[in-house]
Amino acid sequence: MSAQTGGENLVGKEYIITREYDATRELVWQACTEAKQLAQWWGPRGFSAPVCEWDAQPGNTIYVVMRAPNGMDFPMGGKFHEVVAPEKLVTTTGALDEKGNLMFEFHHTLTLVGQPDGKTTLTMRSRLLNVFSPEAFKYVGGFEAGMTQSLERLGELVSSTTDREIVITREFAAPRELVWEAMTNPKHVVNWWGPRGFSTTIETMDFRVGGIWKHVMRGPDGVNYPNHSVFKEIVTPECIVFSQGGRREGGPGVSFVSTWSFEKLAADKTRVTIRMVFPSASERDLVVKEFGAIEGGKQTLERLGEYLVKM
Repeated sequence: MSAQTGGENLVGKEYIITREYDATRELVWQACTEAKQLAQWWGPRGFSAPVCEWDAQPGNTIYVVMRAPNGMDFPMGGKFHEVVAPEKLVTTTGALDEKGNLMFEFHHTLTLVGQPDGKTTLTMRSRLLNVFSPEAFKYVGGFEAGMTQSLERLGELVSSTTDREIVITREFAAPRELVWEAMTNPKHVVNWWGPRGFSTTIETMDFRVGGIWKHVMRGPDGVNYPNHSVFKEIVTPECIVFSQGGRREGGPGVSFVSTWSFEKLAADKTRVTIRMVFPSASERDLVVKEFGAIEGGKQTLERLGEYLVKM
């Protein structure tokens, strides 16, 4: 049974907030579904999220503690109902009292639509399902302002990637269609993928949206580097977006979103730009220091150029 105060009953009211972000849909999706990133923007301005249990899988529970600037904590509980990467996230959430009981409950449907220019439109539809105590209305009344500020913080996070990205560009004296073929056909990829001295074995490369790409790079010293990627967006022959995870065998792993853009400069000239965005600046710095990611990326594109001549 819902509670009322002052004769007002907000149960059933729906709030719709739409924002456009200067970031790809995959980057926005990661920021909405990875606990480490969500903690950086969840809550009104000035709030932090010292506890963020947010494992985006259907049926999983949600537990987030928002901390106000004055140090007061506001715990929130909920549940994941539908997770369709990278398009749709359906949850229910609500504030918890000191005994861990819901004071109110919202049903949220978050949708992401990617735009041709690389931007993303986010729509959040939140409907108040129930309010379980008159005192809870003071929190419900501030919901729209709080969510608006949260989504503004999300935009600032996904748009500010300079300190956590690597960008490498190279021009090739080859038609764009040929460069695209070299990148998307596994029989070609094995001939140039990786820094100089590396070899690559491809276990599977299912080149379609949602397809898996598993390969192992072997360094000159014989050390293996297993990699696992999922293709997220494919625009033939212009752009490929995939989430990539890799590690040195027996060592810790790293994950990032890689976007390969293929720009036609002339009939026989193509510019390739690789943009890798990491969850944090520290993780970006780790792969630069420990794995030589920038130099490795440059050498990989050099090898691609040499292979294109042979093709």
